[in-house]
Order: sequence, then C-alpha cells, then structure tokens
Amino acid sequence: MDRLANMEAFARVADTGSFSEAARRLGTSKSLVSRQVAALEAELGVRLLHRTTRSLTLTEEGRGYHAEVVRILAEIQDANLSVSRMQAAPRGRLKVNAPMSFSFLHLAPAIPDFLRRYPEVDLDMTLNDRYVDLMEEGFDLAVRIGRLADSSLVARKLAPIRPMICASPGYLKQHGVPQTPDDLRRHLCLCNSTNALIDEWRLIDDDGRPLMVQIKGRLRANNGDTLRVAALQGLGLVYLPSFFVGGDLQAGTLVSVLSGYMPQDTAIYAVYPHSRHLLPKVRAFVDFLAERFGPRPYWDLVE
Repeated sequence: MDRLANMEAFARVADTGSFSEAARRLGTSKSLVSRQVAALEAELGVRLLHRTTRSLTLTEEGRGYHAEVVRILAEIQDANLSVSRMQAAPRGRLKVNAPMSFSFLHLAPAIPDFLRRYPEVDLDMTLNDRYVDLMEEGFDLAVRIGRLADSSLVARKLAPIRPMICASPGYLKQHGVPQTPDDLRRHLCLCNSTNALIDEWRLIDDDGRPLMVQIKGRLRANNGDTLRVAALQGLGLVYLPSFFVGGDLQAGTLVSVLSGYMPQDTAIYAVYPHSRHLLPKVRAFVDFLAERFGPRPYWDLVE
C-alpha cells in the first residue's frame, strides 16, 4: 500500500478517534482505513493504537509518531501550495508602507510600470517615516532604509545605500574643499535632526574604522529634501544618501567630497512577515523593485 496514504489514514483516525469518521473524511471505506493503519503498524513493527469495542486511543509510540506524521503532512501540503502559488498570477490588493522622500523620488516613478505589468494587482501605498508594525497594521510589506534591527521579518536587499557628503561648487569655491574628516570642523554643515546624534557625522578613518566627527552649522531640519535644497543654495555641506543627490551630482550642481571616508554598510530593503511561501503579489512587487534598483542603482552612476 502507499505509505503516505497509510500515514494520512492513521492521522485521521488519531484525530477523530474513529475508523468510521476517518473513512468519511477521507471519502473511502472503513475497512480500507483499517487495513492502511494495520499495514503501517506492520511496517513500523509497533502498535500505534489501543483498540477496544468502546474506545480507540493512541499508544505511547502512537502519540510520538502522530506528532511527526502531522508535521510531515503539513509540510507536504505547504509544498503543494507553494507550487500552486508560484504558478498563480499576482492579484489582489497589495498594502505597502514606504518612507516619504525615497517614495517621492524613486518609488512614485516606478509604480505606473508595476501596475501596467500586473493589471490584476491593486496597490495601496502609505508613505511616512515612522516605524510601522506590519502585522499589527495590516501591511503586506514595507520598504526600509538603513541598518535593520533584528526582527521576525524577512528582509530582501533592493539596493545599496551610498552616503555622500557634498556641497555646491559655489560653497566649495568660497570655503575650500575638505581633504580629511577633521577639516569638517571648519565648515558649515547642514544637520539632520532625525539622527540620534544631530551634531555628529559617522565616517570611517584611514584604516576603515568608525569615526564620529563633530559638526556645526546654521540649519537643522528633519527632512533630507530640505537639506538638499539648502546645499544647492550654498548654505553648507550636506550628508545624505546618494538617492537624494545623484541627479545633482550628474548635473554638477553638487560636488561630492571625502568619498574615501564614507561607510558602505547600509542598504534599502523590502521587508515582509515571515512566511514559508510568499504570495505572488508580494513576490512580484519585491522582484520588480530589485530589478528596478538593483546592485548598481541608476542614481549611483556618477561620482
């Protein structure tokens, strides 16, 4: 007899406490279920069930074996479901959380292409810069930037983040080009007030070790777009990810400095609740973003 069918018959008998009810749920006969369980016991060389005219209970060996059989059957069902989902077309509402500035600059231009590619997916975007609990707030996935805290979420890297220090050509002409991190102490720096240490910038020294540099300036803001505009207007040096300033570097309206002292250990991620098998709509969106941005994102194709 088929071993898997025998295991399923045994599991149904153990779950229901009845050969008759197990046969009904399996859509077969009581006699066949009885033969399947007997064949399984013979193969294993142990008795799995205590049978009397009034009751049916698991033996000690039966209880342990039942737990393993239930796990195996669940994994087989998951594997079958995975194949079915992989073949299914992405469809349904996809609820996504993403940071505001990155969304305005890069996600928003990409969304029309995604919706054209997957006409059966409806996208529900929520943009903010706060940390959201995906499970509690009902999001399918989030786009997050920077080093990730340990969590139960699955994370897929979409693109590297290159932090940049840059300034307008006019500012550099007037104040000089910093050659070492220590030179920053003499410059006007635009401070991001969302950072835990507002008046320090994180760099690396000549040996690649972390280095915190004290800075000062006349402007603080909790928004990178505001700081970028101030840098374009010559108000000082700005420390921002390259996805903010890539176009400005291409145009020559900002100039990168101290590139050899910038850490390269952060990235943009898609994060989603842990699941053995990803829904097609989630997989499609994550794959699309990874394809769109990739290991060498278009905003980094300048120096």
